[in-house]
Amino acid sequence: MAKDISKTLEGWEYDPDQVSVRIVRGDDGREKIQLRLDLGLLQMEFDGRPDGKRVEGCPSWLDYYQRKQREHARENSDDAPFALESEDCVRLLREGVQYYHRYISFWHLERYELCARDTTRNLRLFAFVREHARNTKDKLQFDQWRPYVTMMHARAVATPLIGLKDYRAALGAVDAAIESIRGFLGEYEQTHNAENCSELVYLLRWRDEIASKKTGRSDGEPYNPLTRLQAELDQAVSEERFEDAARLRDTIRQHSASRGSAGGAGNAL
Repeated sequence: MAKDISKTLEGWEYDPDQVSVRIVRGDDGREKIQLRLDLGLLQMEFDGRPDGKRVEGCPSWLDYYQRKQREHARENSDDAPFALESEDCVRLLREGVQYYHRYISFWHLERYELCARDTTRNLRLFAFVREHARNTKDKLQFDQWRPYVTMMHARAVATPLIGLKDYRAALGAVDAAIESIRGFLGEYEQTHNAENCSELVYLLRWRDEIASKKTGRSDGEPYNPLTRLQAELDQAVSEERFEDAARLRDTIRQHSASRGSAGGAGNAL
């Protein structure tokens, strides 16, 4: 069997400005995902761990540690807490990155239901680590990505609903994500900094765009998602609520700067 991958890459040039991904049929007859990188490619399975491996008799490290946590709870009637050590979190982080590469690939392949599946999985991972990691640093290493994965999950759920013109259901998915990110900011006492959360800004702008489709705007003018913010800014100024006005100005700037920034492949989980 040839080990040189040159033939596999032949005719598939790497483009650093876009995500290049394809589906191929593996030697085992199953479909595989291939993600083009500058020095080669990543190949991933559709189901289970992206690398196709099992660990300690479990489908993934997350399943393994969840099993350990359940066993610990049964065996410790004194409620001694189960704890993930730093080396456990390293395993879980590496595995989470595998799922990240796969859900980004599914997104670009427009396999939205599978992108939603894998983003849900990583959100469960974050919640598990948040609850059980012994060290705060380990918790933050995962949880810093919660807004991004929440946004990607909302996009994966809402996009096909928009295609079906089910705008009410799409808005429900986006609203749930917006509230989740606001809850995240509240947990970390960063509510005052919401205008600097690019994921939240993106979802708010996208919500306005979806709402405009739902209401069937027919005034002939292109819909501007900043219109509502500008109206709120004008009202804040007229009422001499200058702190609110300053925040709204920053939000408007952030809206403009964030256009097209969502959905890249430069995040970790």
